[in-house]
Amino acid sequence: MANPAPSVVSLTERAAARVREIMAERGHGYLRVGVKNGGCAGMEYVMDYADAPEKLDEVAEDRGVKILIDAKAVLFLLGAEIDFEETALHQKFVFSNPNQTDACGCGVSVTITPAVRPAT
Repeated sequence: MANPAPSVVSLTERAAARVREIMAERGHGYLRVGVKNGGCAGMEYVMDYADAPEKLDEVAEDRGVKILIDAKAVLFLLGAEIDFEETALHQKFVFSNPNQTDACGCGVSVTITPAVRPAT
């Protein structure tokens, strides 16, 4: 029996709860996740909210959250997990990405090597 392909992006329960809360407040139906070129390490994670998928988006669902992944970001995010951290000084979403090979000292930008997507 073959191993199932990993999900592109998953959420911890804390992250899913916070996303559901924000989406309910703002009236959006989807969480959009991607990467963009920038920062001293080369790339930055991006998150936004959307009302509908775009033509080439990959659509996933995890813990009751509908997630849109930009087609150009899929191989950079394959297997990534998003968590939500809250301390006395900050609240933020944090990516744990098996494809990330480095990060800058300020923690904003990262170096990501594209994954090889398993055949289905």
